[in-house]
Amino acid sequence: MRVFVTGASGHIGSALVPELLSAGHEVVGLARSDASAAKLTAAGARVRRGDLRDLDGLREAAAGADGVIHLAFDHEAMTAGDFASAGDTDLAVVRAFGEALAGTGKPLVGTSGTAIIAGLGLDRAGTEDDVLPGGYRVDSENELIAYADRGIRTSVVRLPPTVHSSLDKHGFLTVLIAAARKAGRSGYLGDGANRWPAVHTLDAARAYRLALEKAPAGSRLHVVDDEGVPVRVIAETIGRHLGLPTESIPADRAEAHFGFLARFAGLDIPTSSARTRQVLDWKPEHPGLLADLGQGHYFEAE
Repeated sequence: MRVFVTGASGHIGSALVPELLSAGHEVVGLARSDASAAKLTAAGARVRRGDLRDLDGLREAAAGADGVIHLAFDHEAMTAGDFASAGDTDLAVVRAFGEALAGTGKPLVGTSGTAIIAGLGLDRAGTEDDVLPGGYRVDSENELIAYADRGIRTSVVRLPPTVHSSLDKHGFLTVLIAAARKAGRSGYLGDGANRWPAVHTLDAARAYRLALEKAPAGSRLHVVDDEGVPVRVIAETIGRHLGLPTESIPADRAEAHFGFLARFAGLDIPTSSARTRQVLDWKPEHPGLLADLGQGHYFEAE
């Protein structure tokens, strides 16, 4: 299968490209810089130059592929706190892919996050059946799922807040570690009992490949290994590795300490992946979050 991948040179993309190639697929990766293009070429993928705002180019690339995996997101806008702009860009990309693939029966795998489930205020672990009517990232998810009625084999991978491995250079864990170094203390909000689900990058990459190959049309998928790790425990682990105290951060200091991550730091979002494991025949094989932190690679350089 010839697969067009956005975000192909990024954190998860750098694991997904070899995953797809080793399974016999051809990969065409979107690259907006020379460095990204060189990385993709070295990995054995073909390069499509462009970015998320080149909607005509994205339509053309999707139309020429046998399937699409959409990983990229406007993280620059998100980390600057402009969540609305980041969400709007993603929705425009999803719509461009929908226009290009309508009626083809080809697979289109999109990306969302388990954090959106926090908006439901559940008193249990979130499942793949939990859906919101709209909102940040939710609009793209719902739009993509609806394309199943337009002859596209769509699926959406909901990723946990912490996708971890030595490939992670800009994710939530690296933000927490950087914040701890800057403040001289590792922090959490409240009592830190709120839980974040997690998954290893390599396990996530395999789930994306399986979704491309066999996810039923209209599937929401939870690519989660650890159902929920208390954020206080994550902060304590970070503090121990950095030799720093671990403290509760007052709510009125959350943004100063966590930056854009303050929006997520207090979320309690335990998440089940039982259905996804069954549908994809997917079983995580790599270290869990705390075990991965224990390997020390997150703390090797400041």
